Amino acid sequence: MSHLDKRSKELRRLVVQMIEVDRRGHIGPALSLIEILRVLYDSFLRFDPANPMWRDRDRLILSKGHGCLALYAILADKAFIAIEELSTFCKPDSRLGGHPEMRKFPGIEATTGALGHGLPMGVGMALAARIRCQKHRVVVVVGDGEINEGSVWEAAMSAAKHKLSNLAVFIDYNKLQSYGPTREVLDIEPLADKWRSFGFAVEEVDGHDVEALEDLVGRLPLSAEKPTAVICHTVKGKGFPFAEGKAGWHHKSGLSADEIASMYHCLA
Repeated sequence: MSHLDKRSKELRRLVVQMIEVDRRGHIGPALSLIEILRVLYDSFLRFDPANPMWRDRDRLILSKGHGCLALYAILADKAFIAIEELSTFCKPDSRLGGHPEMRKFPGIEATTGALGHGLPMGVGMALAARIRCQKHRVVVVVGDGEINEGSVWEAAMSAAKHKLSNLAVFIDYNKLQSYGPTREVLDIEPLADKWRSFGFAVEEVDGHDVEALEDLVGRLPLSAEKPTAVICHTVKGKGFPFAEGKAGWHHKSGLSADEIASMYHCLA
């Protein structure tokens, strides 16, 4: 797996600043996402922070809504909101809840967190764009544990039936869900062959390799006749050695001052 550059560390620092407030959050799932979201927002998605509802914007749905710390960091970095608002994470009157909510926070395209819903919504958006002759693209980011949900595969069949080349699914394949390895909870391999059998053009990539991700998004769609699935091999808790690959860091409550300090130390 790739080393983290300065920008990836800065985005992780924003995540730590958020969880420092209430000493809790879905840390591991956010850290595996950061490079995926970074490259999508830096190099692929068309958007306007000053006009978040711009008709021709590309749509991104974070279906694994519990990874929202990473999305909030990126949206603040892109000036959808002020960086200072991140310090309100999970406070009673905050717009930044433990899962993202549309219409509450600019740049959020769908309220997610009930897993398995993001891809069905994304298929609807992509199909609507096709019917309306609109040119925007739809990206859905799902978790590997999330794709245990049958609704994901129903939506995948529909996307392939309608040849939705304007739809791309990015799978955050960190191989560890909330209470154990995906291979033990419900094995999803052979994952690439599964998506191909459902009618998708498929590519695999190191989900922390910024250059490889940028090269890949520059080639989307992978097929003019099929939706795309990108399997991103990632590490849960990436960037903090004491958290990497540890199910206990899926969600943490009561983080100690020493744990917070250790995170900042890793980003120095």
